[in-house]
Amino acid sequence: MIQRIGELTGPEGVYVAGVGQHQMWAAQFIKYERPHAWLNSAGLGTMGYSVPAAMGAKVGNPDRVVWAIDGDGCFQMTNQELATCALNNIPIKVAVINNSSLGMVRQWQTLFYDGRYSNTDLQTGADTVRIPDFVKLGEAYGCASFRVEREEDVDTVIAKALEINDRPVVIDFVVSPNAMVWPMVPSGVSNDLIQVARNSTPDWEEED
Repeated sequence: MIQRIGELTGPEGVYVAGVGQHQMWAAQFIKYERPHAWLNSAGLGTMGYSVPAAMGAKVGNPDRVVWAIDGDGCFQMTNQELATCALNNIPIKVAVINNSSLGMVRQWQTLFYDGRYSNTDLQTGADTVRIPDFVKLGEAYGCASFRVEREEDVDTVIAKALEINDRPVVIDFVVSPNAMVWPMVPSGVSNDLIQVARNSTPDWEEED
């Protein structure tokens, strides 16, 4: 769905990410063709960056489509700024990549801590009680709000979001908690031990 957001919006859009797996996927799967199209906190790890940064980007670029691509953990840090957006006519679009967990931390717990999960399940996605329910939350803040749970609905809902320019939009994209970011470099090793899939490191031997 991140790739389709980029393709349907196009290179003139502005894309802002929070911190975590969604940040890595947004860097990988959107084709950036111009300066200032990609905003994120880089290595600072600023959870909660996406919504307020997107708000500032939209004020500075009112004629561009601005997407805040956020995770369900990051979104809960600063989603109250949607009130500022609604009250001040700042129609950003928020894509919540909702894997019902702190995805990047969970990925490390899966790969390096034998699946001993500690404080990473958030109960925000599918098959849970959905606390909070991001669609209801968005509506409470005056946003147009949607939920996507099937791949075949991705394009339709993104197209709807792109047609709405009189208020903020929130889309709750429900995804698997088991999706992982690749490639990645484990902690404490050199970059030649990069993993391109689980337990899979390239063979760097030079050919004769």
